Amino acid sequence: MSEKVVIIGSGPAGWSAAIYAARANLNPLLFEGTAQPEMIPLGQLAFTTEVENYPGFPFGNVRAFVESAVDQGRHWNLPPAPDHKKDGQYHYAVQGVELMELMKQQALNFGTRVVADDIVDVDFTGQLKRLIPASHDPVETHTVIIATGARANYLGLESEEQYKNKGVSACAVCDGALPIFRGKPLAVIGGGDSAVEEATYLANLAGADKIYMVHRRDELRASKIMQERALNHAKIEMVWNSAVDEVLGNGEAVTGLRLRSTVDDSTRELAVGGMFVAIGHTPNTAFLKNKLEMNSKGYIRWTKAFRTHTSVPAVFAAGDVADDYYRQAITSAGTGCMAALDAERFLAEHGI
Repeated sequence: MSEKVVIIGSGPAGWSAAIYAARANLNPLLFEGTAQPEMIPLGQLAFTTEVENYPGFPFGNVRAFVESAVDQGRHWNLPPAPDHKKDGQYHYAVQGVELMELMKQQALNFGTRVVADDIVDVDFTGQLKRLIPASHDPVETHTVIIATGARANYLGLESEEQYKNKGVSACAVCDGALPIFRGKPLAVIGGGDSAVEEATYLANLAGADKIYMVHRRDELRASKIMQERALNHAKIEMVWNSAVDEVLGNGEAVTGLRLRSTVDDSTRELAVGGMFVAIGHTPNTAFLKNKLEMNSKGYIRWTKAFRTHTSVPAVFAAGDVADDYYRQAITSAGTGCMAALDAERFLAEHGI
């Protein structure tokens, strides 16, 4: 028996698509992935601490609400509540895992069916689209929503892994205003447009200290206008011909970086309170094996303005897998809603 809509991915785009599809009585089936890099359950927000910029979740007694809303059988997945208290109660912005568990619960409440598996291959040639899971039987469906996201590229250092969410981040817009970074010198790693955007954003935050841009070369790869923005900013200092050798810290937070010269192999330490890695993202599209049109960076290409249509009819894309520009939870959720509506209208137009 064929499905009406199958959603691949379980980040903000996937769960938003599921909520809208389920409320439209499309009985969606969602593959949430396993622990593989390309299909992480709950998406990249599963690796994020407090999310201060998602509307509707101001600081408050979030944990009580989360525990009341999410099925008790999944409470084991909730991270420890941050130790911020007011009037004896936890008082903090929603954490990434909490926000995603709430989205998942909302989708489940409307009847979304969830499979903990990865899609490893697809066949989009027929009217019914065929999906091949890693550990389950193939699934045929009239429409597909791809919401597998994109993962940030990191340097690959053990110390970097140790201090993720303790001063190491790959998103200044997401994390730059968090208390751990306020009023401290920070480092941005990279030399392209994204790195300049991250550095400029951090430098313009209220209370921002010095921002170091650490680059392996002696000139930026960014476009000329972006270079000027960084080179002329009073709070941005360039650190040329340098690569991060080790992230330094006290076990709880980043305190500095050990830099290695790309010219003479010498090392020095740079005192910073955080490191933002801006060396690009990799869209999670390997399982598609070039069966959809993609842009030069490997992101799925939308073929119709303001729609989530891909190059294959009945296949839609939502979230960071098709967005190499904004990459925010709220924009992902918005396109997840759009993809579900696009799928619903496709089905209606074809009498399915």
